[in-house]
Amino acid sequence: MSICEEIRARLFEMQDLEYRDFHAKLIPTINKENIIGVRTPALRKYAKEAAKNPQIKEFLSSLPHKYYDENNLHGFVIEQIRDFGECLEAVDAFLPYVDNWATCDLMSPKTFEKHPDALMPSVRRWLVSGETYTIRYGVNILMRFFLDENFQPEYPELVAGIQSEEYYVKMVVAWYFATALAKQYDAVVPFLENHRLDVWTHNKTIQKARESYRITEEQKEYLKTLKSCRNQGTES
Repeated sequence: MSICEEIRARLFEMQDLEYRDFHAKLIPTINKENIIGVRTPALRKYAKEAAKNPQIKEFLSSLPHKYYDENNLHGFVIEQIRDFGECLEAVDAFLPYVDNWATCDLMSPKTFEKHPDALMPSVRRWLVSGETYTIRYGVNILMRFFLDENFQPEYPELVAGIQSEEYYVKMVVAWYFATALAKQYDAVVPFLENHRLDVWTHNKTIQKARESYRITEEQKEYLKTLKSCRNQGTES
């Protein structure tokens, strides 16, 4: 039995059909038939085991995978790679096959946090890739690793400059700016004051920020005054 067959068999052993049916509603871009239904904690635990398999690179290179759960396992295995260069190479090889927001959002390698300067060229490249989930991944990485001590005023400029009508890109841009308002309010609020974002993303940012417990009531009230009443054009 090849490692790919072994992994698929193990995933089906962990199948939870009730969870599959529920989770399928959250990822409408994936056919339910392509979801096995493995709960995330079980998948993360198995990824730590699978990552130690001497043949794991065979699984990582066998793209595209058939099942959503195989893709998520792939992402969790990548997280186990400690070498920065090897991890980045694995992410770049995988991103073209990421086809949904959930798989995109789960990959957060710890080694990335330790090498912010070396990571930024790739982030810039992802943001201008033109591929929905590659762009989304780049924004996610900026949100996770570059809003605290690694923050630079040019980074929200990069995000504001993204040109995409894709829902899953616009949504992550809104999440980015809402999170940035919580962490870098003074540097980021001008993007709303000057209407640097499209109307839908602008208003979604304000909505998400006003739902955040990390933003003061005074700030929330001010953000409310910045809401645009123009036609949003995109359904939430």
